[in-house]
Amino acid sequence: MIRSERSRIAKCRICGKISREISKILGVCLSCIRNKPEESLEICKKVHMKVRREFGLPEQPPRSNGGIECKICSNNCKIGNGETGYCGLRRNIGGRLETLEGVITAYYDSLPTNCCASWFCPGSKEIGYNLAVFPYGCSFNCLFCQNWEHKLIDSKKRIEIEDLVEMSRKAYCVCYFGGTPEPQLPFLLEASKRILEERKVRICWEWNGTGNRSLVKRAAEMSYESGGIIKFDIKAFDKNLHMALTGRPNDSTLENFEYIAENFDGNDLLTATTLLVPGYIDKKEVEDIAKFISSLNPNIPYSLLVFHPDFKMMDLPVTPRRLVYECYSIAKKYLRRVNIGNLFLLEEFRKF
Repeated sequence: MIRSERSRIAKCRICGKISREISKILGVCLSCIRNKPEESLEICKKVHMKVRREFGLPEQPPRSNGGIECKICSNNCKIGNGETGYCGLRRNIGGRLETLEGVITAYYDSLPTNCCASWFCPGSKEIGYNLAVFPYGCSFNCLFCQNWEHKLIDSKKRIEIEDLVEMSRKAYCVCYFGGTPEPQLPFLLEASKRILEERKVRICWEWNGTGNRSLVKRAAEMSYESGGIIKFDIKAFDKNLHMALTGRPNDSTLENFEYIAENFDGNDLLTATTLLVPGYIDKKEVEDIAKFISSLNPNIPYSLLVFHPDFKMMDLPVTPRRLVYECYSIAKKYLRRVNIGNLFLLEEFRKF
């Protein structure tokens, strides 16, 4: 179904600007998010709270006095009796923290694969299978989420570590994505440990980088030793813009990225991607992200992903071709290896 140009036009609730690159769900423009953050973020906060209510998830990370503290990710929920953690996987039942670990979908993805690291990862060019592991739950609330089904947490989808170990026996590599793996990291780390005890399999992570540092370290060690990849999805560099789009801060993402860059050298372990959300992720954002990555190591691979309308941002267009190549040129000024992912979308959705 082709939508009309008029159906995509929205008005900023602060400055009154009218544009096809303002999302109706968010209701504020990029300029106001950057220049009037207090007013903008109050509007965005209410939007995120509404979206989370639709899925029966906590509007904000709980901060109950005397609640049980969860230290799995940067949200650091303090979950009171009867409350659920932000990810939707942990609940305080009578003073005990119960966890829905193993709420996962797993399937085989034929190699060569089209994963975000395929343009440089030697594993993606092997013949065989990648075990794609989709853990439910997330530490963010991205309004443009390409895999928003992670919010549909169903205990009937629970699998055991032994199941993952068994499935991995047919795989050349194992990739955890989502959502994001962080809310289920303890479970996934134990599964990876068991898998690697049997044989060497590439262990890869595609995440938002909000995991507890000690867990992130263990995950990085496994990937480093097995020849795997850790892909950080750097949504935005500007803190206010990140809050507007994801509902959560980006401090932990950037700090964990820096930690891995400084403590694990070589073998193309670390990479990053940024989704080019039109109207919000512009040349300035990409330049700031590229500068940040380059300050750590200009050889780190960086991929710019073409956006397609999804979840609550269905009213935005596919990333304009001109913006894609402008962002690519800017990133190349700072980084030696830059890629454009989802390039096929520029043709597939050319009439949107």
